[in-house]
Amino acid sequence: MIRHYEKIALIPAPPRRDSGYRDYSDADVARLRFVAHARDLGFPIEEIRALLGLWLDKSRSSADVKALAAARAAELGRKAKALEQMRATLLDLAAKCHGDERPDCPIIEQLAG
Repeated sequence: MIRHYEKIALIPAPPRRDSGYRDYSDADVARLRFVAHARDLGFPIEEIRALLGLWLDKSRSSADVKALAAARAAELGRKAKALEQMRATLLDLAAKCHGDERPDCPIIEQLAG
């Protein structure tokens, strides 16, 4: 992922040693940790880019950061609700299916309809 982040300019490419290995500074490592934590919280790349900009901007307004976090939380809530609805539908269909040798199956009928 680090190479990908460098390729899309989310993080700057670090200098290389004579051996060809990347030489990450403490600031580079902190930036990578920031990106990893943001990814773990479900932020997409472009929002991580915005968060990085806010992180580096010491004159930022915390309201800007809060707005991004609240919007992401709302989106995750919408996705969670949609996933729960899909789960409930699948459980309902599975309960209606006899699961035996008969060919009739409400799961297949629902998918075909």
